[in-house]
Amino acid sequence: MSLKGLIYIVTVIITIWALESLNISGIFKKNRYYSSRVLYLIVAMALSYLVVNFFYDFFESTRFI
Repeated sequence: MSLKGLIYIVTVIITIWALESLNISGIFKKNRYYSSRVLYLIVAMALSYLVVNFFYDFFESTRFI
C-alpha cells in the first residue's frame, strides 16, 4: 500500500472522530436518519480528501527545497 493510501485511512478515521461532535441530524426532517448518515460520510470523505492532498502536496514540494 502506498503512503498516500495509509494517510487516507488515518485521515478518514480522524475526520469521522472529529465530526462525531456535530449533531447534523438536527437540521434534517424527522425520520431521516439514513440521509443524515450519508451526508455525514460524504462530508467526512470530502474533508479527508482535502486534508490528504494538502499534506501530500506540501511534503512533496518541501522535499525538493
